[in-house]
Amino acid sequence: MLRVLALAVLLSVTGCASQAYQHAKDADTVEAYQQFLSEYPKDEMAEAAEARVEELEFTQAQKLHTVLAYKRFLEAHPEAAQAHAARSLLEGLRFNAAKEAGTLAAWRQFLADHPDGSQREEAKRLMAEAEQKELSTTADPKQLSAYLRQAGDDPRRQEVEARLDDQTFAQARASGATKLFAYLRDFPAGQHREEAKVRLLDLEVEGLLVSGLLEDAEAKVKAHPLGPQLKDFPQRLARAKAVRETLNSKEPLAQASRVDFYLRDIGDLQQSLAALDPLDRWQAAEELGQHVSVRAVDPLLNAFRTARNPLIRLNALESLQTVLRALPRDVAEYEVAVRLETLRERASSAEVYLTIAALLDLTGQLDLAATEYQRAFDTNNPDPVVLRRWVKIRQERRQPFSAAVAARQLALWALGVAKEELVSSEGGVPLASARQLCAAAENARFALDSIAQARKQATEFPEDLSAFERAAQDAVKLSEARLADAELLLRQQNAGVRLCRDQQVHERLVSAVKERTEALGAVGAKLPKLAPVLLQVAKERDPSPEVRATAAARLAAISARGD
Repeated sequence: MLRVLALAVLLSVTGCASQAYQHAKDADTVEAYQQFLSEYPKDEMAEAAEARVEELEFTQAQKLHTVLAYKRFLEAHPEAAQAHAARSLLEGLRFNAAKEAGTLAAWRQFLADHPDGSQREEAKRLMAEAEQKELSTTADPKQLSAYLRQAGDDPRRQEVEARLDDQTFAQARASGATKLFAYLRDFPAGQHREEAKVRLLDLEVEGLLVSGLLEDAEAKVKAHPLGPQLKDFPQRLARAKAVRETLNSKEPLAQASRVDFYLRDIGDLQQSLAALDPLDRWQAAEELGQHVSVRAVDPLLNAFRTARNPLIRLNALESLQTVLRALPRDVAEYEVAVRLETLRERASSAEVYLTIAALLDLTGQLDLAATEYQRAFDTNNPDPVVLRRWVKIRQERRQPFSAAVAARQLALWALGVAKEELVSSEGGVPLASARQLCAAAENARFALDSIAQARKQATEFPEDLSAFERAAQDAVKLSEARLADAELLLRQQNAGVRLCRDQQVHERLVSAVKERTEALGAVGAKLPKLAPVLLQVAKERDPSPEVRATAAARLAAISARGD
C-alpha cells in the first residue's frame, strides 16, 4: 500500500515538473526558466533549462554588445558553451576602445585584461607606437623616469634622459629651493646644474636683501663665480638701498613704525643666548624672533638644538616659525632647504634628526617631520618641546583625544622634573634648577589646559581624559610648589633676582605691536612721501600679523585715494 502511495506522489511531482518546464519552454524567457529552476532544481530537465538560460543571456549580451554585458555574462556563466565566443567579443570591444584611445595606458590595460588574447601581438605593436608618441611629447618627469627604468639599451634612452633633465629642472625652477637641491642630487651630470646653482644663489642674495644686509649681498655677488649671471642684481640692490634710506629716516613717526626700533640688536641677542641665566636666554630667543632676517635663523636653530632648558628651546622654535612666516615664501624655503641639505649629509644623531624634524615641521611638511620626530624621540627621556608640538599639531588636526594623550605625557614629564630637581637650603638652589622648575610648571599648566580643551569635545574615552586631567593637576600643584620653594631660597640669597614670572621682554614686545600699529595708521597723513615704503615694508616683513594687516589696509586706502 505504501509503495502505491509513493509511486502516486512521484507521478504527481513528475507531472507538475513537466508542466512547469513546458510552461517555461512556451514562454522561452530567462525569467520563466529561472522560475522553473528555482522550483525544480534537480529535475531531469534542469540541465536543458540551464543551457537555454545561457543561450538567451548570451543572445541578450550580443544585442547590447557592450563590455559590461559580456562581463556580466562571463561572470554568471564562465563555463558556458558560449563563453569562448563571449571572451572573443569582449576582447574585440576592448581592443577597439584601446585603439580609439591610442594611449600607452590604454594598451597596457588591454594587455593586462587579455594577456593571451588573439590580438595580443597587434596590441603590443600598437602599444610600442603609443609609447614612442607619448615619449616624444610628454612633459611628465614621472612618466619619463618610469620609461627609463625599463628602457635597457633602447636607442631612445639618451633623448628621453635629456628631456627628463629639461622637464625636471623646469619644474624645480618653478617650485623653489627644495626641488632645485633635489635636481642637483638626482642629476649629477645634468645640463642645467649651473642654472640651478645660479637660481639658488639668487635666492640666497634675495634673503640678504630683504634682511637689510645689502653690503653682505653685494659682497656675495662680487665674490661668487656665478655672481655675474645675476643680471638684475644692480637694479634690485638700488631699490633695496632706496628702501633702506627711507627706513633710516630720523622722523620719529617713521622710526616708530619699524619693528627693529623696539628691539635689541641681533648681535646683542646672540650674546644673551649664551647668558648664564636661562631666563635671559629664553627671553632673548623670544625677542630674536621679531627680527625678520636670515641672520636670526642659525642662532635660533642652534638654541633649539642645544639648549637644556625647554623654555629656551620652545621660544627658539616659536621664533623660528615667526621669522620663516614673515620672510618671503621663496626665501624662507631656501633658508630651510639649504640647512636640510647640510644636516642630511650628517644625519646620525637624535639631535640632528630633531633639527631636521623642526625644519620640516615649520615649513608645513608634517608627514616627513613626523618620521624625523619619531627617530629623535626617546620614550625613556621624552622631549617636552616635541610633546608640546605634538599636542598643537593634533589640536590643529581636530584629534582631541590624541592631543590629550600627548598632553598627559607632557604632564608626567613635568611631574618627574618637579620630583627630581633638588631644592634645599643647605646646598643652596642652583639657578638652573629653579629655571628648570619654571619650565616644568609652565608645561604642566599647558598640559592641563590642553586636556581641559579635549574634555569639552566628544571623545571615545571620557574616563581616560578624567584620569589624564588628575595627573596634570598633580603635576601643576607639585611643580608650582617646588618652584615657589626654589624662588624663595633664591630671593633669600639675592633679593633682586628675577623670578620665573618675569615678563618684561614679552610685555615690551606686545607694547611695540600696539605702538607700530598706531604709527602706521598715522604715517599716511603725516608722512605722505615716506608712507608707501614704510607701509609696504611693514605689510611684507613685520613679524606681527596685526601690524601686517594694518599696513595692508592703509596701503589699500592710499591706493584708493590715488595718493
